[in-house]
Parts: sequence; structure tokens; C-alpha cells
Amino acid sequence: MTKQLLIALAILVLAIAGAAALIGSRSAPPQRPPDTQAPLVETVAAEFRAGKLGISGAGTVSPRAEVALASEVSGKVVYVNPSLVSGAYVRRGEVLVRVDDSDFQNAVEQAKADVAQQTVSVLQAEEEAALARAEYERFQERETRRSGNVYASIDSNDYAARLVRPDATRGVATADGDANTEDGPGGLVFREPQLRAARASLARSQAALANAELGLSRTVVRAPFSGFVRSKNVAVGSFVSPGMSFAQLVASDVLEVRVPLTREEASLIPNLWSNDSASRSLAAVYTNYGGQRYKWDAYIDRAEAILDPATRTINAVLRVPSPVSGGQLVADATGAASESTSIIQTQAPPLLVGEFVEVEIDGAELDRYLIIPRRALRADETIWVVRNGEIDIVPVEVLQEADARAFVLTDEIESGDQVVISDMTVVTQGMKVRVAANA
Repeated sequence: MTKQLLIALAILVLAIAGAAALIGSRSAPPQRPPDTQAPLVETVAAEFRAGKLGISGAGTVSPRAEVALASEVSGKVVYVNPSLVSGAYVRRGEVLVRVDDSDFQNAVEQAKADVAQQTVSVLQAEEEAALARAEYERFQERETRRSGNVYASIDSNDYAARLVRPDATRGVATADGDANTEDGPGGLVFREPQLRAARASLARSQAALANAELGLSRTVVRAPFSGFVRSKNVAVGSFVSPGMSFAQLVASDVLEVRVPLTREEASLIPNLWSNDSASRSLAAVYTNYGGQRYKWDAYIDRAEAILDPATRTINAVLRVPSPVSGGQLVADATGAASESTSIIQTQAPPLLVGEFVEVEIDGAELDRYLIIPRRALRADETIWVVRNGEIDIVPVEVLQEADARAFVLTDEIESGDQVVISDMTVVTQGMKVRVAANA
């Protein structure tokens, strides 16, 4: 073994021995538990309210009535109202279309002439009946004064004598089936069948005149109610036939909004199923137009007693009494103050058929309920409240969830308590948390 190798081994041994001495002489580090960082959460102050609970919903505006206008008679169109165009407004009773009435005028004149002729026939029959009765009465007077010869006082030209012989004035059947009795002869002697026939002919003529006048009146088509024209497909010169639709008219006096409600929401509306108009719940309909928010007053007209087969919800039908008048400006589209923020000042619009609107219905009146952001409500119907830096899990009764808000009932928190709106994966009762400064 060379000298250099021995020196290297000696140095290595000395280094190992020194390191071992240093390691053996060091002191143990101080022991302390690891730092735990409490999660940071956002909160909002609990807000309690009292009064009527607002039931929020949405629906589509539909007309109270919509009809297809059609002619009841056939003929050529000679007049079309200039207002009968798509989207225009027409008033109730306004003439929309006229059909050529020449044939109907002639039919009316012919029917009037027939009525006049039959009226004369009735007068003639009445006179003949009165004359027959008078002659019969004279015949009866002569019969009472007659002698043993029954024909002594009978004039050969006497009309009644030719009809009724003195020896056959009682108990003999007449031509119309009536028998002469002790009270007098049958109706044929007094020409009553002829009179009834004349009167029946007059009644038939009068009915024909009424039909002719009715057909003449149907040559004019009027608006059955005030509303808007949805479509129109008629022009002057076109031919219409009975039952052929030429326009669609939408009623505008009252519009309806069907709002789907869950069973829980429907139960919060008082007298929802009542037919008493005095107990109807009030409501409001909202829509945005030109950056502004407009409102129309409404009321619940009825609730449909058939569940929607697709959503299993109950449809409450709202009616808007004055949809044509412009809505009341309440706020802009973002919920700000009602002052206009639009550069162009727009006129308040009417409520439009087919528009999707938001609805607020007056619900039951409560002494106390809590409004929280919807994201603060947990899946198990609880909310997290921060007390002394710790989580308190509070169960609540959910009244309604609408858009970004939830309405709940609880007696375990007070106004001003901090409700957690942050999402956390794991939460336990009493867990330490930190509240964000800007919450």
C-alpha cells in the first residue's frame, strides 16, 4: 500500500468521525402543531320582511278571444275597410267587408210584395168569415119564427140556407170534420178553415221576408269586438262563400297570461280556486322595452284544474284589463330608478300578444319571512350562518324560489345575521371560517 493511499484513508476516517460527533452533539428541534388555515367565505346580512308574499313567475301573453272572420253568404266583395290590414286596430261594430247585395235586395222586395198580397188575402178571408157568421145569425132568427113549414121563411138566395138545411142544423158532420152541435154549427159554416189557411200563408210570407232581410244583413261583416288584425286575405273584387275565412281578429280589451306554478307556490295564493270575483288576488305584469321596465296591473281570473302534462304544474290565468294603454314606467331593465336612461325617449308600448313577461302575484300575508340569495339555500333546505367565526347549519322551510332570490321561514336566526353564499365542498357544524372583508 503506498503512502498516498494511506493518507487518503486517514483523512476519510477523520471526516466520518467528525461528522458523527457533530450529529451526536446537536439538540432536538422544538415541536409545534401544523398551521391550519380557516376557509374564507362570503356572506350577506339576513333580511326579514312582513306583509304579502310576492309570488314570482313568468308566462306568455295570449288574447282572451281570437276568431276567424268569415262571410255567411256568397258573393263578390265590393268594399274592404282600409283598417283591415295585418297589425291594425279595429273597433267593435266597425264595418270590415261588404258583399254585393243586389240579389239580396231583390229577394227582400219580392218577399215584401208577397207579404202585402197575403195580407189582402187575410183581410178578404176575415170579411167572408164575418159575412158568413152574420148570415147564419139571420138564418137562426128566421128559424125561430117559422111556422109548421120549415122552409116557409127561407130565402132561396140565402147563403146560410144553402149550407145548412133547417132539418140538419144539429148533429150533422161538416166538411172539415166538425159536427154541428146544439151550441152551433162547425167552423166550415163560418169559413174558419179558409181564414186559417190565409193567415198561415201570411205567416209563411212574413218568415220568407225575415229570411231575406237576414240574408241582406249578412252581406255586411262587422267586427265582433275591438282588437287587432292578425292576418287578412281578402280584396275588393274577390269572391267569398259561406264559411270561408278571410281574416283573423284578436281581442284587445283583455289579454291573458298563463303562469305555471308549483303546488307549493299555488298554496301560497289565497282564494286561488274561488269563483268569487271580489276575492281575486291582484298581480302585476312586467316587461322591458327600450331599456326601460314597464308594468301593467292585473288580477288572477282563474286557475286551471288540469295539471300541465309536461311540467306537472298548475296554470294560473291572469287577466290584464287595459293592455292597449301604455304600461307604467317603474324601472329600467337593470332594476335602477325609473328615470329614463335611454338616449331616445320612447313612448310607453302596449302589452304585445305573444310577448314573454314576468309576473308578480300577491300571495298570503305573513308576519315574518326571510329573503336570501338563491345560492345561499342548500340542497337539503338548510342555510349556513356564521356566528363567532363558526358555521351554524340552520334548517329552513322554503316558501318559494324565484330567479336569484329565495323566500324561507325560520325562527333560528335574527335580522343582520351573516348568511354564507359561498360554495364549499365539506361543511360541518361548528367549522371555523373567515368572513371576507368586502362581504
